Amino acid sequence: MIFKQTNLSKTSSRKASSKSTLGKFILLGAATLSLCLGAANVSAKPVSGEKSPDFTLKSKDGGNMRLSEQRGNIVLVNFWASWCGPCREELPAFEELYQEYQDLGVEILAVNVDDDPEKANVLLDDIEVSFPVLFDTSGDVSQLYDVNAMPTTVMVDRDGNVRLLHPGYRKGDEKKYEKAIKMLMRE
Repeated sequence: MIFKQTNLSKTSSRKASSKSTLGKFILLGAATLSLCLGAANVSAKPVSGEKSPDFTLKSKDGGNMRLSEQRGNIVLVNFWASWCGPCREELPAFEELYQEYQDLGVEILAVNVDDDPEKANVLLDDIEVSFPVLFDTSGDVSQLYDVNAMPTTVMVDRDGNVRLLHPGYRKGDEKKYEKAIKMLMRE
């Protein structure tokens, strides 16, 4: 009987040790996940009121444009793709806003996320815009802004702070943008 108890004790001890090891493994995994998520938050989508992440992208005109060079202007950064139906609707609405407000210090930067600029150029043959079109073929800037919907618009104030994050587009959203532009112009 004593032998069996010792065997049972050893089995219980192994199970406890196994549970302890599993527990340590789970805790280590949770800690690692927590650190990873904490690191991910560093590069998470900008929050309204925070500084807008700076970027430089090649423009349709061939030069480079840097967001921070627009400091002093109200900037709408619009992420779009040639395959996106709502983007096709929104670009002409942005053109109207641009025509009305560009002389008042409002800039629109249309950041195309297609992997090939030619895809954007084909669309832009049908929809003419006069504001700068930039190419994010690597997706780095889209990732910097955590873009997960097409289109996505980020409004940046004159000091370079994010003031509005708007995923998607529905007819009439341009009125929201115009209202926000007017509010920022009064500041």
